[in-house]
Amino acid sequence: MARPGPYNSLSDVQGLSIGCAEDARALTGVTVIVPDARAVCGVDVRGGGPGTRETDALAPEMLVDAVDAVVLAGGSVYGLAAADGVVAAMGAEGRGFVLRDLPGVPPSPVAPAAILYDLANGGDKAWGDAPPYAALGRKAYAARSRETPLGNAGAGLGALAGALKGGQGGASIVTDDGYTVAALACVNAFGSVTLPNQRAFWAHPFEIDGEFGAVAPDYTQRFDAEDWGAAKLNPPPRANTTIACVTTDAALTPAETKRLAQMASAGLARAIRPVFAPFDGDVVFALATAARACAEPRALTLARLGALAADCLARAIARGVHAAESVGPHKAWRDLA
Repeated sequence: MARPGPYNSLSDVQGLSIGCAEDARALTGVTVIVPDARAVCGVDVRGGGPGTRETDALAPEMLVDAVDAVVLAGGSVYGLAAADGVVAAMGAEGRGFVLRDLPGVPPSPVAPAAILYDLANGGDKAWGDAPPYAALGRKAYAARSRETPLGNAGAGLGALAGALKGGQGGASIVTDDGYTVAALACVNAFGSVTLPNQRAFWAHPFEIDGEFGAVAPDYTQRFDAEDWGAAKLNPPPRANTTIACVTTDAALTPAETKRLAQMASAGLARAIRPVFAPFDGDVVFALATAARACAEPRALTLARLGALAADCLARAIARGVHAAESVGPHKAWRDLA
């Protein structure tokens, strides 16, 4: 029977490390995911208001077929600079894509990024012409380890999930034949992660061992189809997003990894209602570390991995909100009656 790995997070995939850095005063942060060796990467952009960097380069027909890191950040457009800090640190170590191997020519680290909007969460954003994100990117890269902190951590520090405090979540699964699939999500969605007027998560059917509270829904309760529960009201443009990364240790091609990201996006729809709205910036990256061969028939193996990735992402979303702590007026799930 498939079970979560020992960390129940992205850390369970062999060859990955995760780093987080926060600015408590600004109420924002950065998460960086770094493979030990360059990894194949795909992306699926579903939200109507995304903020991304280098996602076009991940298309299967493009030159670059692997990445050096994936960066998730708060800060809206300012947060894209977090990748600058990561790239600078990796380049100084000699890591990155080499187009021309000549003395004095540095490599070019490939670090696609996605951001969420946390500018209006009550933190001090009066940074003038010196936003903190490049420095936070460097700090997160330097702090990487096998641990994946949950809740108010990394890019999830300033996140709001509908009317609740959002956060960073993780989940994993290990199959009977040894494949590992995992997800990390920073949840800042417009939609609600809980049923209307209930504490139960939409992702409850996928919960394993009470990992996000073991609160069962009241199946006798009915609600209107347009009752979105604890969703945000009157959202400004680009103010809502769930950004995520799913991973597997299977050896996948760029096209297969893109399909993995596309299938994993179903996990957002299982955990958030509504989702992929015009003002959401929902983005899912997928990484394949190639520690294990992809069994034949490959299409069937990929279908299995994609289904598990969607399940893991739904669980990661719920775990991020479940672990979050209230900040100022933003009530956490644990504070609900």
